[in-house]
Amino acid sequence: MCELFHKFMMGLRDFVKDYFLGFWDYETPKVMVVKNKTLGVIYRGVQFLVITYFIWFVFISEKAYQESETRPESSVYTLMKGTAVRGDDILDTVEYVRPSEGGDVISTILRREVTYDQKQGTCAEHFMVANANCTRDSDCVQGEVDFDGHGRRTGRCVQYYNHTFKTCEIQTWCPIERYAVVREPALVEAINFTVFIRNSIHFPGFKVLRGNIKDISNPKEMRRFLNKCHYDKETNPYCPNFRLGYIAAQAREDFSDLCKTGGVIGVFINWNCNLDLDYSYCQPTYSFRRLDLRKDQASSGYYYRFAKYYSREGVESRTLIKAYGIRLDVIVHGHAGKFSPIPTIISTVTAMTSVGICTIICDWIMLTFIDKNEVYSDRKFDEVIKEPTVPELGFINSYGSNHSDLSDGVQL
Repeated sequence: MCELFHKFMMGLRDFVKDYFLGFWDYETPKVMVVKNKTLGVIYRGVQFLVITYFIWFVFISEKAYQESETRPESSVYTLMKGTAVRGDDILDTVEYVRPSEGGDVISTILRREVTYDQKQGTCAEHFMVANANCTRDSDCVQGEVDFDGHGRRTGRCVQYYNHTFKTCEIQTWCPIERYAVVREPALVEAINFTVFIRNSIHFPGFKVLRGNIKDISNPKEMRRFLNKCHYDKETNPYCPNFRLGYIAAQAREDFSDLCKTGGVIGVFINWNCNLDLDYSYCQPTYSFRRLDLRKDQASSGYYYRFAKYYSREGVESRTLIKAYGIRLDVIVHGHAGKFSPIPTIISTVTAMTSVGICTIICDWIMLTFIDKNEVYSDRKFDEVIKEPTVPELGFINSYGSNHSDLSDGVQL
């Protein structure tokens, strides 16, 4: 046992000694010309791929020579314009636009379901609510609140409005919405409504402020331009007026379907600015996409409820409105870049260093697949084993000079 331990300690000592002495060795590359066409083609091919990657993708596509800013300061103001007719009534923006003050979110009502003249009182619960159907009072628990229902149960079993069956009586706003609702036709004129979107963006790092509206110094000409123009990617990129029909079409949505269920559409404003060019080239691009999930029909679409309260004969009453519409979420992304020497130097050094990968790959191929007789490896690796006895010369266990030239004539 002691002998084994002694051998182990001696081996460990030799390993630590060799590792410590080898740690201070210096390695330097050796130039060796290998005249092998296959290896030469691989070497130049890998070099071409590396250089092409850095020139085309890193420098041209990604603009790695630029200092960039990706968190700009942005403000958005929206305004809906348009007039609709419903029967004898004329509807303006106050009737169908929420919120009225504008912002990065705006919606318009496309269809309404209205429950008129509701008052606080007691009435029959809707028959589709769980455990609402009854035959006697004992079937209804007084004070019970069903959160899928419409109110608090009184403990009585009453006739369901003008029908023969009965449901539990509840205390709530009567008549209930699911019984007395009136579904109005869709506001088809809304397809021609326009949304005014004003966006200003500021890149504080570069002190650049841009807007999405055409620069016109004359106020009258500016008003005339804004009143008549409609956005077009090719002919009118600086017009901030967008038709609802255009937005729905760009989002690949059918406007008539949106009138039925409503929907949420994202208006994406993208600022991708190369500040090495004139600032006039820093222009926004727009894209539109449906944001709510259409696969789940139970939760898809967009709707909300609100009520209009009034007093009739001293009794508080209300008109409950369930509104289906389009909600527009304006989302702004910005990226600006400008030439800077620091990222240019870093990217250039990285590119030059990456070219060294070509040598590593070709050395591995040469020593693993081509050097079957170890001719290349004998020339590739030299080891200085002692200090030179003559100042100009050194003892090297190699078959050739420090600069080797191997041709295809070497027998492998």
